[in-house]
Amino acid sequence: MIPDLTMLAFAIPAVLFAGISKGGFGSGAAFAAAPILAIVMDPAIAVGMMLPLLMLIDAVSLRSFWRGWHGPSAAALILGSLPGIALGAWFFRQANPDMLRLLIGSIALAFLAYQIARNRGWLRIPDLPFRWSTGIGTGGVMGFTSFVSHAGGPPAAIFLLAQGMGKTTYQATSVLVFWAVNLTKSVPYAMLGLFTHETLVLDLWLAPVAVGGALLGVRAHHIVPERVFFGITYVLLACTGTKLIWDALT
Repeated sequence: MIPDLTMLAFAIPAVLFAGISKGGFGSGAAFAAAPILAIVMDPAIAVGMMLPLLMLIDAVSLRSFWRGWHGPSAAALILGSLPGIALGAWFFRQANPDMLRLLIGSIALAFLAYQIARNRGWLRIPDLPFRWSTGIGTGGVMGFTSFVSHAGGPPAAIFLLAQGMGKTTYQATSVLVFWAVNLTKSVPYAMLGLFTHETLVLDLWLAPVAVGGALLGVRAHHIVPERVFFGITYVLLACTGTKLIWDALT
């Protein structure tokens, strides 16, 4: 069964981008894939389709950064994510497609605003020592945004970067956290019917793209300037976020 060509035209670059992001630049920008796909399919189905691919990318990336993470930070975020995931599952039961488009588009533009403010020095993340309470609270926010649009990266990044982690420790911790969070999300996703025969077939077609993107991201982690990669992210998020909000409101 060959998927719709228009769908593949959007899905291939979205999944490749997600693989590169999660494999080498922290998982925050990977959620741009969900807004891109939500332009050409029901946003709930887009989110469900991406999860198996994100789990595959996690598995590939985890081996490359094995044991490089900060254990207490990872544990706090993972534990805190559980109530956030439960809240996200409840929200999905109440939301219609336009509500999801509006939320995903708003998260995309909020992420864009956060990154621009941080890069221009308008927003500074103060250095803070590790605290379980902060990690668990952040994990709750991360669990919700991760469930509804695979957008758990920004809250996790704020918590991890505030501890002054190096690039590789930050990346390894992010990979471990989202491997566990995505594995946990798969159960309520299945119960909500977000996995369909069509999305699983599309996942099979896109699996090599996901693996290739993750491996490329691991290599790019050491040689590609982050400014170039995230510059592309900002353009994608500005376009897709605005499009989704427009579609939801009109």
